[in-house]
Amino acid sequence: MSLHMKRLASPRAWKIAKKGSKWVPKPAPGKHSIERSVPLGVVMRDYLGLVDTMVEAKRVLGNREILVDGRIATSHKTPLGLMDVVSVPKMEKNYRVVIDHHGRVVLAEIPAAQAAWKLCRIQNKSVVKGAKLQLNLHDGRNVLVKESNYKTGDVVKISLPDQKIVGHYAFGNGMTALLTGGSHVGELAKVKQEEQIRSPTPNLVSVQSGSEEFSTIKPYVFLVGKDKPEIQLPEVNA
Repeated sequence: MSLHMKRLASPRAWKIAKKGSKWVPKPAPGKHSIERSVPLGVVMRDYLGLVDTMVEAKRVLGNREILVDGRIATSHKTPLGLMDVVSVPKMEKNYRVVIDHHGRVVLAEIPAAQAAWKLCRIQNKSVVKGAKLQLNLHDGRNVLVKESNYKTGDVVKISLPDQKIVGHYAFGNGMTALLTGGSHVGELAKVKQEEQIRSPTPNLVSVQSGSEEFSTIKPYVFLVGKDKPEIQLPEVNA
């Protein structure tokens, strides 16, 4: 496996110029896939303009000045994906990783109060030692719970950095969702109805965005609130 990546070969989800320096950092294996994440060094240099070079990015990280999900980040290859929170305490700036209408990984600036939590989708559930229920979340973390009312596709709101569950959004009609794939990627929509499909293919979900109603697969529907979205999205640009 290559430890390096050429800029021209970077995923389409990265919002960076294809012409420039030859090499870019490759995200470290971890909580997000390479197609759905951007390395922290690229975010600092190309997204936020905090530094001019990757050498400077490494120096800033070595000084322990950047937080990811409330914890100090020290590697410029740390992968940042959907709903991760990046904080720069010295500048009093906080950002949440979201997806724009082109399917690219982007950052939306958020107030300090919103940087204290993040939304995580339940990808899977398992029973571990002691008959405890473990929730496997979309960002690679696992959380133990006592209740059994959590289902795959639901979203939990966890506090940072102690990752305690402070909210629960059950998948159902009327919920507000961010679409993470398909032709309507990056849009907010209301869940209308879920169609159960008895096959290996994902269930279909009818959603409404504005006055338009359409269907998409359930993995593309990420709940972000009930009556209104809990998160902020960046302004739509070309």
